[in-house]
Amino acid sequence: QPQLVESGGGLVQPGGSLRLSCVASGFRLDRYSVGWFRQAPGQEREGFLCISRTGEATDYEDSVKGRFTISRDNAKNTVYLQMNVLKPEDTGNYTCAADAHPNPAWCHYKDFVMDIWGKGTSVTVSS
Repeated sequence: QPQLVESGGGLVQPGGSLRLSCVASGFRLDRYSVGWFRQAPGQEREGFLCISRTGEATDYEDSVKGRFTISRDNAKNTVYLQMNVLKPEDTGNYTCAADAHPNPAWCHYKDFVMDIWGKGTSVTVSS
């Protein structure tokens, strides 16, 4: 049974950092592009960044460029999300998802398909 499990969320002050992990089991993550979605309180869930199967291509929403970095270690079946200079508007539930796109160089968060997804991890940025 394919499964994704997120971890690393928590409560941090504005300007702080968190590192989220997304671990896959039951399938090979290197055959999937991986993206992150977040849902702020009272808002709809939206994708905001992703990484291609090989890790050579990434796509970031403007609001997180220069602050967030997505990476992957296919040998460990894991994708990471390093989040720096966190802001209150980053608060929300963060979910990772896998897209079975055939192009190993493809990644576009606006067109990402959630073929497999996890339950999420909560991130709260507050003083």
